[in-house]
Amino acid sequence: MIPVRAYFDLLSDYLRPLRPRVALLGVVLFGTIGLQLINPQLIKRFIDGALAGRGTSDLVPIAVAFMLIAVGQQALAIWSTYLAEDIGWTATNRLRANLTDHVLHLDMGFHKGHSSGELIERIDGDVTSLSNFFSAMMIKVVGNGALVLGILVMLWLESWIVGLIVTIFTVIALGTMTGLHRIAVPRWRAVRATAAEAFGFVGEVVEGTEDITANGSAPYMEERFNDIHRRWLPQTIRGWMGWAWMWSTTIVLYGLSTSIVFILGSWLFGIGTLTIGSVYLVFHYVEMTRHPMEQIRSQMEDLQKAGAAIARVDELMGMTTRLRPDGDEPIQPGPLRVTFDRVTFSYADGEDDSDDETVLHGVSFDIAPGRVVGLLGRTGSGKSTIARLITRLYEPQDGRVMLDGVATWDAHIVDLRKRVGMVTQDVQLFRASVRDNLTFFNDQIGEDEILDAIHRLELDPWLASLPDGLDTLLESGSGGLSAGQAQLLAFTRIFLEDPGVVVLDEASSRLDPATEALIERAVDHLLEGRTGIVIAHRLGTVTRADDILILDDGRVVEFGERAALAANPDSRFSALLATGMEEVLA
Repeated sequence: MIPVRAYFDLLSDYLRPLRPRVALLGVVLFGTIGLQLINPQLIKRFIDGALAGRGTSDLVPIAVAFMLIAVGQQALAIWSTYLAEDIGWTATNRLRANLTDHVLHLDMGFHKGHSSGELIERIDGDVTSLSNFFSAMMIKVVGNGALVLGILVMLWLESWIVGLIVTIFTVIALGTMTGLHRIAVPRWRAVRATAAEAFGFVGEVVEGTEDITANGSAPYMEERFNDIHRRWLPQTIRGWMGWAWMWSTTIVLYGLSTSIVFILGSWLFGIGTLTIGSVYLVFHYVEMTRHPMEQIRSQMEDLQKAGAAIARVDELMGMTTRLRPDGDEPIQPGPLRVTFDRVTFSYADGEDDSDDETVLHGVSFDIAPGRVVGLLGRTGSGKSTIARLITRLYEPQDGRVMLDGVATWDAHIVDLRKRVGMVTQDVQLFRASVRDNLTFFNDQIGEDEILDAIHRLELDPWLASLPDGLDTLLESGSGGLSAGQAQLLAFTRIFLEDPGVVVLDEASSRLDPATEALIERAVDHLLEGRTGIVIAHRLGTVTRADDILILDDGRVVEFGERAALAANPDSRFSALLATGMEEVLA
């Protein structure tokens, strides 16, 4: 069960900046309630006046006032609905932004364990469930609660017996709905969790469609999808059963209260305690309680979903990064020295650093500024892990990673990632123009700066091959570019950032012949005047390297100048060159 304070804290956190609009909504809302309570009094006066034989001069003003108040009430109701929706979406958009910012600052270990589909569902789907909580929750639960309270006061003023009976039934109805709400919230939380799992699975399948189809795994994936839905449907039914219980409860209680009030009204009129107008007024007010109680019941259903969403939002917000807090030491411009000082790293979340989980074991090396290092090793030897530690996607459990003597966690992460550029095999493209994909939507980078970077990288032929130049629209994913063209775009991105360290993580493993020459020249220009780390499986990729670093099972087994290692017949690098067994590194 979600404590009431959790609801209140979320409301106060995200409605505090919207206080003027919330205050205006309150005024409009209570104005609507006041008009709803006044109009039945006019009907009572009209009925009693008509039965008493009063003329049209007395009755027409009452009728006109009734119509004007009814129109005014509808106008205020429309205004209050608009204000509530505006407040709801403004608040939830802020919540989405905060959740997105929080997730983006979590380490890569979190993102490896949560698919993109799951995160989209949690950030957008769960928060969308809360939009009604911020808007309709106020206008329908708070407003209708105030309306019910006002009706009860009017009934007590008209007849304390009727007021007492309706009050008892109202309290019983609200108490029953509250009890059923406690039962239903965990059920809706399970529904939201399974929904996130389903969307995460769909995202994975869409991303891997080619591999799934090529390997004949479609039936297996369909069966997994069916398994999720077999769990999802019963959970959803159980969640809706909570709504059905509340609906049936309000219907039964309303029927009983109406019957009792009918009997009481007849008796009180018979003994002369109530007039016909008063009897109508009582029935009208009792009828009026039905609508707000149904609205409250409907919102209790949404409150169940909101409770589940709040729990999941709190859970996501409660997840902490394994990265240390940022420091503020500056990283100087120019080529940077890269130092690993007895670095031990494991992807495991726990504290078990056994050999089968530890990726790097006390790794130490020092790369001088401006040197290009070829990083070789088998798959799983720790090459890509070194790249991720340099860019601070992860942090070591032991030891230090330093740039020009500054530990990565002592620098601000934004500053660090501007000084370290990385190009991987898979280049992320966005559904936008080439210009926006090059600048990452930074409109502070002018066209002249972009064209200068392309020219210095000797990529003018590549730009000329694009149908609309920098304004060529790309699609997400492959973007309509070949793998080589996408790599050229990534190189230009890095060049515009002007980092001090460039990491090429198998960035040339997917070259197509048409762009191979452009790629080679672009890499040379990109590494010029910068410290470079070229991660490769193929020996030919590291011919431009000044030094060679070879990893094996997370340990440095060889590090030295490339020419000296090649000339030394006892070195591992020399043996690899002699045998040509590049598959050893695969």
